[in-house]
Amino acid sequence: HGDSRGYFVETFRQDKLEEFLGYKINFCQDNESKSSKGVLRGLHYQLPPHAQTKLVRVISGRVLDVAVDIRRNSPTFGQHVAVLLSAENKKQLLVPRGFAHGFVVLEDDTIFAYKVDNYYSPQCDRGIAFDDENLNIDWILNHDELNLSAKDTKQPKLFDIKDDKEIFQFGVDYYA
Repeated sequence: HGDSRGYFVETFRQDKLEEFLGYKINFCQDNESKSSKGVLRGLHYQLPPHAQTKLVRVISGRVLDVAVDIRRNSPTFGQHVAVLLSAENKKQLLVPRGFAHGFVVLEDDTIFAYKVDNYYSPQCDRGIAFDDENLNIDWILNHDELNLSAKDTKQPKLFDIKDDKEIFQFGVDYYA
């Protein structure tokens, strides 16, 4: 709701989300990052038993947010969705367990927020290459405009991950 004083928006409601999903979800931590234009974070995921669902949104600025299906034997394995999230459009994206997540910042001073349903675990932290040509992700910005962490420049390509313990499996209930 908005008026001359500003606006009010409900950004999260547990019962409505669970009704939509058809299962219970319990977020335990909120995270926030501030980044400059060109920063690319991802593509990240956590292995079980610390796999995470993320509910992401932008508080100020604009990002291209990407989720990649990394559930081996899934009919959509290796496919991605890309959604423009901004403070203006107030869209959110739910990234379920079994998907890698990343985003590129399209405006300076962008503040990105997300809820997770499991705590960070360095031992379970993994990633895949943002520029894996098999994923065919259009990050909108030119490669020379991107600013990545050293860790994110050294991630393996999805189809090079051969160990089933390093990836998710289609048909497994990671919420049980």
